Amino acid sequence: MSFRKVVRQSKFRHVFGQPVKNDQCYEDIRVSRVTWDSTFCAVNPKFLAVIVEASGGGAFMVLPLNKTGRIDKAYPTVCGHTGPVLDIDWCPHNDEVIASGSEDCTVMVWQIPENGLTSPLTEPVVVLEGHTKRVGIITWHPTARNVLLSAGCDNVVLIWNVGTAEELYRLDSLHPDLIYNVSWNHNGSLFCTACKDKSVRIIDPRRGTLVAEREKAHEGARPMRAIFLADGKVFTTGFSRMSERQLALWDPVSDATSLRRAGLRPGPHPSIFLPGPGRQISMEEKSVCIT
Repeated sequence: MSFRKVVRQSKFRHVFGQPVKNDQCYEDIRVSRVTWDSTFCAVNPKFLAVIVEASGGGAFMVLPLNKTGRIDKAYPTVCGHTGPVLDIDWCPHNDEVIASGSEDCTVMVWQIPENGLTSPLTEPVVVLEGHTKRVGIITWHPTARNVLLSAGCDNVVLIWNVGTAEELYRLDSLHPDLIYNVSWNHNGSLFCTACKDKSVRIIDPRRGTLVAEREKAHEGARPMRAIFLADGKVFTTGFSRMSERQLALWDPVSDATSLRRAGLRPGPHPSIFLPGPGRQISMEEKSVCIT
């Protein structure tokens, strides 16, 4: 007599992680303790940037990728803001250019020396002023050079020409509440936003129009996030009305309808998007498989 297995076999049953040695990590970095929903770090093929604690203003550290191990407390920082730094983003077209947004309501663009910092960097290449409240989101255009998007707690989205320090586009009437995050699509023709009013919006910046909107993408009161995938779909994370963690996949072409929604078990679940071949995401009833 044969017995069928009732326990579902995990595809990751024989996958084990290898702890990284201390000399291959970055240690003793005083990461910022500001209460803002941010990654606090950014990386490109040359440098790692981390927002750090600083007195008398905001600062972030820029380390060459090969400078691992214990970091000297006196290591030079980028420190031109008068308020805490909330977000940083490397330029996709130049590995030595990085932008930062701060509580001082400004966006600054910095030129990092080719071999890294040897002394504190206090003079930005460009200062962009247009927000009336703190700037918590910045993201470079994926294909157009010198184009940078910023969003602040004034619920305004600005797109800048960094070369001339001029506004190219201002969106100040669409978001009634705090903007949680902004994500460009693969060619920069559209961007999506996740807002505190529980809506996900798809916006065409060239025409200044709302392409699609999904109200109550996640019904919980906690923050949610949305990103564009390479195939044009939108992937979101959020919470249900009962504070259950949720993931969802949306098709903005079909009136922002949900293709699949999945719940996660209670407890801490840091969300990490792992893009693989084709940057595809498939979701089943109670599990999420990222391939």
